[in-house]
Amino acid sequence: MDREEGMAAQSLPNLGAILANPRGGCRWCAVTEFLGQVPLLQRLPGSSIRRIAGAVLVKRYEPGDYVAREGEPVDGLYIILDGQAEVSAPANTEEQNRPDYALNKHDYFGYGTNSSVHQVNVIAASKLTCFVLPNQYGHLLQPKTIWSAEETPENHSLLEQILHLEPLEVDIFRGFTLPGAPTFRQVFGGQLIGQALAAASKTVDCLKVVHSLHAIFLIAGDNNLPIIYQVHRERDGTSFATRKVEAKQKGLVIFTLIASFQKEELGFEHQAATIPDVPPPEQLLNLEEIRERRLTDPRFPMQYRNTAAKKKFVPWPIEMRFCEDSASQHKPSLNYWFRARGKLSDDPALHRCVVAYASDLLYSGVSLNPHREKGLKTYSLSLDHSIWFHKPVKADDWLLYVIESPSAHGGRGFVTGRMFNRQGELVMSLTQEALIRRAKTPGQTPQTPRAKL
Repeated sequence: MDREEGMAAQSLPNLGAILANPRGGCRWCAVTEFLGQVPLLQRLPGSSIRRIAGAVLVKRYEPGDYVAREGEPVDGLYIILDGQAEVSAPANTEEQNRPDYALNKHDYFGYGTNSSVHQVNVIAASKLTCFVLPNQYGHLLQPKTIWSAEETPENHSLLEQILHLEPLEVDIFRGFTLPGAPTFRQVFGGQLIGQALAAASKTVDCLKVVHSLHAIFLIAGDNNLPIIYQVHRERDGTSFATRKVEAKQKGLVIFTLIASFQKEELGFEHQAATIPDVPPPEQLLNLEEIRERRLTDPRFPMQYRNTAAKKKFVPWPIEMRFCEDSASQHKPSLNYWFRARGKLSDDPALHRCVVAYASDLLYSGVSLNPHREKGLKTYSLSLDHSIWFHKPVKADDWLLYVIESPSAHGGRGFVTGRMFNRQGELVMSLTQEALIRRAKTPGQTPQTPRAKL
């Protein structure tokens, strides 16, 4: 036991004592926290876990008691709170094939069986306490999405659909590049960040939220292939949890992310950073309005306007409003307001995934601003990306993204970012380094998969 876990164990309330002597909402909070540590339940929306906490029953057994008997009806999902149970095969099973094994804290049974009756015996090996979710609440284990228990992805914003992953098994998820999602010839870097963070978030308890992440882009992703996200549980402490995520296509790791999660706590506070003096978003044009003005502005050549009008225009799932006009495009800085389009579920983890997704939009390009000139064609690819989440964030409210590029050298551009809410609170800090080069001729284009270097 490390020092943090040892100190925390002394300060945490005894769950067994709380169950025996419930005091108001204390029991519910303690049960919610415990259930959030069960791997099977972590992929559920936080709202589902809280509802399960209010529905579970407590059952206690003495050593030798049968918890479940072969052939008896399955009456619910059993989760071990304290003690140990043994699973034994039916009596007619050959000795060498008997799959006897032990069940311990956080283990479960009675879920995912293809039969309405128990196939094995489960016997208490010690004093045993279990939570039981009765069958009538089984629908809570089958939410519509990982973010919403009741509504399908189609009822929410495109961003929530992009960040919806398909759980394949514990710690393994599958994501897709949806039609209409930003792609930029390869899988958009923000999509990899947001989906990988979503996968990591669905392997920790819902009371812990991400406070930092660090990502490295290895190979450009293929938009036409699904992405498999494998989560590794690096550490689970009382206050903090750490996850490593590998994103794979065709068996190759194309992206890695390490994220740290923390349970909310009170502490020292200060903020030295101040929000820049910029116009509010209501006074600024969004991308669609800017495009419409350019198409009708007689100062632009007719050929340019006709060509632009013929190009397919798909609105981004993020609404953006720029604070400076085009005259400022050569400065190594950029300020813009943004928010998610459409309706988002209220899961705090989702909102952090959304802003992580949005954080890669136009980010590395700021390091190219001082070098832009007529006829110059460039390309950029993210190399690494880090985010620190300082305060709670609502991704469907306006946020100001303040980006600066203090340096570019050796084919790499470095950018820093800060995000403020409308109240002037600094909610996030960010850094990124990207590969920035003059565009290659078609004959120089390497084949996919393309390494970054």
